[in-house]
Amino acid sequence: MPTSPKKRRMSESALEMVAGRFRVLGEPSRLKLLIELEVGEKCVSALAEATGLTQANVSRHLQALASSGILGRRKAGLQVFYSVADSTIFEMCDHVCGSLATRMKKQADTFRRASGPAGKMGAAGFEPTTKRL
Repeated sequence: MPTSPKKRRMSESALEMVAGRFRVLGEPSRLKLLIELEVGEKCVSALAEATGLTQANVSRHLQALASSGILGRRKAGLQVFYSVADSTIFEMCDHVCGSLATRMKKQADTFRRASGPAGKMGAAGFEPTTKRL
């Protein structure tokens, strides 16, 4: 007999911390920056060039990621270099991407089944028509 999943118990402050982590990752530009930093540390100007974002925008996003503990930073002269401090972030991204890929495959399979044999049905399973309204 299968066991039921264990119910998670989290305090309000713990829930706020988790929600904060998801909020930080909810910005596509920050995900671009993380992808660039996955291969190693980079300075702000290199990240701006790689992502096409302005230096001011990059700095703002890096500050948010660093404040949340996802990134670390080190200063070398006038430049600041950023690196990934919490590499588990990529495991979470892999889970999300895998889940999205599975969902999209199911939707594509459903669409293909609804469309029927090629040439007999139009998009989404509707009969093609030449009649104009």
